[in-house]
Amino acid sequence: MTLPRFKNVGTGALLTLLPWLILLVTLGVTWLAWDHEHQTTRRALRSQFDFSLREAVSGIEQRVTGYEQMLRGVQALFATTPLDNRAALDAYVTELQLDANFAGVQELGVLRANVAADPVRRGALEKARDSGMASISGKVYLKDDPATAQPGFVMFLPIYTQGRSHDSVAQRRADLTGWVYATFHMNDFMASLYGTQSAGLTLAMYDGTDTSEAALLYRAGGDAAQPEAARAGALAAKEYVVVAGHNWTLALSTQEPFEARYGRGTETLTAVAGTVLSVLLAMLAWLMVNGRARALQLAESMTRELRHMAQHDPLTDLPNRALFDDRLNQELARAKRQQGRFALVFIDLDYFKPINDTFGHEVGDKVLQQVARRLQDVVRAVDTVGRLGGDEFVVLMTQLSSTDPVLALAEKLQQALRPSLQVRGHTLSVSCSIGVAAYPENGEDALALTRNADDAMYLAKEAGRNCVRQCNTQAPLSVQ
Repeated sequence: MTLPRFKNVGTGALLTLLPWLILLVTLGVTWLAWDHEHQTTRRALRSQFDFSLREAVSGIEQRVTGYEQMLRGVQALFATTPLDNRAALDAYVTELQLDANFAGVQELGVLRANVAADPVRRGALEKARDSGMASISGKVYLKDDPATAQPGFVMFLPIYTQGRSHDSVAQRRADLTGWVYATFHMNDFMASLYGTQSAGLTLAMYDGTDTSEAALLYRAGGDAAQPEAARAGALAAKEYVVVAGHNWTLALSTQEPFEARYGRGTETLTAVAGTVLSVLLAMLAWLMVNGRARALQLAESMTRELRHMAQHDPLTDLPNRALFDDRLNQELARAKRQQGRFALVFIDLDYFKPINDTFGHEVGDKVLQQVARRLQDVVRAVDTVGRLGGDEFVVLMTQLSSTDPVLALAEKLQQALRPSLQVRGHTLSVSCSIGVAAYPENGEDALALTRNADDAMYLAKEAGRNCVRQCNTQAPLSVQ
């Protein structure tokens, strides 16, 4: 007679605890969604930071190469002209138009072989003499007083007696007649680089591998009195640059304006929305504890919504990296069991950054949404289109018997993006670079396939963009 009473008491206790259980579970799901968005934001920020670092290194290397070619022109002049012919040098320098074509050069001239020099310059002179190549000095001050002079460097290129062999060090030393040299202030040198540094970055250049203040050549951005990456949570990296046989260390770190500009900021929205939904769901469960069927229906609906938020990109509503990786692993398992085939197609929009910079992120977001819809309209129902972040998309093509459908899809994807986009009164055009990796030819696990598809995409970019490359294949799969 007492068993039904115990059963009713147990059921009542469970119903009383149900709102709290729902609150704990939904808050846990919210935390997972927030953590995913946070990690995605950090990856996007790191990607932009790495791009800025590569851009700075490339600009420095290109500029030094240009200066070296300038010195070789002067070297060729004095191959047939006496070193003391100042008029010939002045005429040549006038034709070079240094201010327009070689900004940053402070002085251009020649030195005789027996010139006296301080140890820093002497080391660079001897290195150039013995190697026959251009050589850069360490940190020097172009005036005698370091307190008023800017740090800089000198580039030397040797001049040898013409008509003789200079294959060995001994021959080069014996036939040396002088050097061509150019002096640079480091501030002017960095200002002459092509492009502009992204706002919110602290960039510093050091002589050699020593990053002490004594070796500092240049610093810009942030607080010049603080060491790089002193702020908690900042991204920082050091890159060793070898130019004209000399080592420089480039140190780059982020400041808050950079993180605010390139961070997605969706993790806060996810946390707030998830917490609000969790509380509302718990309150509904408490209010409707006697209407269990309706309460369970609402709980299921909100849980689906939270799960959808955790697995989809909030901007385009495409599967995010977590959901896409899950589908990739499922397809990989199926293909291994059935000895099937499938392919990964990586898509990166060409020149998307100028759209963001010119028209703003709101227009850029609308462009990404339209691109996502066009990609979904092209693929098959069994395929998956996902967004990895930024302007990168990926397509999983399943259940293939050959690579022919991949080639056809790549062509369709490029054709889909060819028509102009109409965004807030602007007519915009985008194209894409596509990389393809097929299972099992280009990898037998998710990591290998992803890496090879990404590498193939970068091959497409290096080939001039707006084309398709397959892993380990140089020829384009489709031609625009």
